[in-house]
Amino acid sequence: MTIRGLSKSFGDAVVYDDFDLRLPLGKIISFFGPNGCGKSTLINLIAGLIAPDSGEALFDGRTIREITIGYVFQNYRDALFPWKRAIDNIRYPLELLGKSRAERDRRAEALIASFDVKFDLHRYPYELSGGQQQLVSIMRALAPEPDVLFLDEPFSALDYEMTLFIRDKLQEIFRATGVTMILVSHDLEEAVYLSDLVVLLTKRPTRVAEIVAFEAPRPRNTATLSTADFVAVKAHCLDVFQREVRR
Repeated sequence: MTIRGLSKSFGDAVVYDDFDLRLPLGKIISFFGPNGCGKSTLINLIAGLIAPDSGEALFDGRTIREITIGYVFQNYRDALFPWKRAIDNIRYPLELLGKSRAERDRRAEALIASFDVKFDLHRYPYELSGGQQQLVSIMRALAPEPDVLFLDEPFSALDYEMTLFIRDKLQEIFRATGVTMILVSHDLEEAVYLSDLVVLLTKRPTRVAEIVAFEAPRPRNTATLSTADFVAVKAHCLDVFQREVRR
């Protein structure tokens, strides 16, 4: 993934100014930085949800319009269509792609089996718990088998039990498919635990402070959190973060 000359301002507030970044595909990558530095803005620019003032993002030389993406929004309550049942929310991207009913059903059934869903997907989103709604959002984002999956603070409104469950499922999906995942997180432990690379950002106008690798084998589990490598990488990321906050 290559980001070249990316610039974005909101009024007088300059968030990105001629921002460049190169990252490998086929990895889980987290963006982490000071509050207000523009983490969500960055993935929205990369994903094409916000138009940049200038610059571009390319994926193996292809623009965002030439690849398939999935996007998991932080606010799942607004992201799901309330007039569609949960199962129809999951099938919706496939409908947009012109897939047949049989193809839509097969893909939905595969996702349901993969995530071991026990609740009734024929209910409407407002009839489901928050964790169940976010799980539906993730399955919908994965339905078209994306080249890149964007996740904007996907665990921020979930309880700890559901967070652990979805972390494990995302790792399973990554190991099975190798799909590039780009994650925004406000939780440093989460960012390091899930990622191959943590992109640490500065305050605005935002630059890359450092890119830190975490190469622990997968599947990772709660025991990973106490390994020497994890503790060292998290401590280093925290040092960089605190340095940038103090600037």
